[in-house]
Amino acid sequence: MVGGNEARIEGDTLLLGDGVRVRFMRTLRLPETGTHRLPPGLGTFPLRRVEDYPDTVPDAWRAKGGVMMPVYLREAMWLSFAGSPEPTALQVGVGKVCAISGRKWTGKLSRRPQNYVVLPRQPWLDGINSGKGTVRQFVAVPLGMGATVEGQVTGEETVGGLQLGGYGGPPPMPMAAPAGPPPAAAAMGIGAGGTMRQEVYQDDRPSRDWSDTADARVFVHLVTPPEWRRITGEAPPPSPVDRAAYTRAGLPWYDYFDADGTDLDPSGTLADVKPVGEWLGDDLDPWTPPAPHQITPLGPPPAPPGAPIADGDW
Repeated sequence: MVGGNEARIEGDTLLLGDGVRVRFMRTLRLPETGTHRLPPGLGTFPLRRVEDYPDTVPDAWRAKGGVMMPVYLREAMWLSFAGSPEPTALQVGVGKVCAISGRKWTGKLSRRPQNYVVLPRQPWLDGINSGKGTVRQFVAVPLGMGATVEGQVTGEETVGGLQLGGYGGPPPMPMAAPAGPPPAAAAMGIGAGGTMRQEVYQDDRPSRDWSDTADARVFVHLVTPPEWRRITGEAPPPSPVDRAAYTRAGLPWYDYFDADGTDLDPSGTLADVKPVGEWLGDDLDPWTPPAPHQITPLGPPPAPPGAPIADGDW
């Protein structure tokens, strides 16, 4: 379960409480037509604590606390979960819209509709829960165009970024959120990309197994590469590999199946979210489908055996 009322960074891994480990994985962006296999991980996004750069981050970011990571326009990502031998409920928000239910982020767990994933059963999450047995890929887009999930669901783009909250078993631990000025818009948010085969698993545990408040939570700010260099003084990672070149090289794609898991019904709200190409134009990156021998089947993975991150007002 999640334990302790804090989040920390260990290398490029985000630790929620004592056990949950979240990595933000760079990956190939899928075409926005068709349904595809799971794309590969191409390394992790670097993470830095917002509070370590008080002179260069915006005031509103300091008020929210959390971490930041550099992303390119229209870059895709997925979230990898590990290190949780005890069951944990994990909320994932995109601009404070739940990526599972499509409802507004409330900071409370709900079963009707389910607004969280259950670890360790859910080994990763590649996108919003928009279809039966499928998700639409997380893709970074700027705020202000209406292309984000937040903009399409709420009609406003005022939050941006990603939000995570981990819940273990009772009793809950109290959270203290320092006061700060009203938050302003972040640099980038999450839009919807291509569709892939991935199940979001239904919780089969009784509701009483979960605490009423989050044991640990964190706001993840998405930073453009020029802003990353300005804020941190570090060079951003190089632009992701071309997906056609990846496939032509014979490198693997993936297929995951859990025979004991039950796929959660998709969110009708998220099913209506349009892909980012509707705002940013056609996807000109050529697409080469992987050959059958490049598809690697995966089963349920084993659970593998920093300073605290400030949480703020968001």
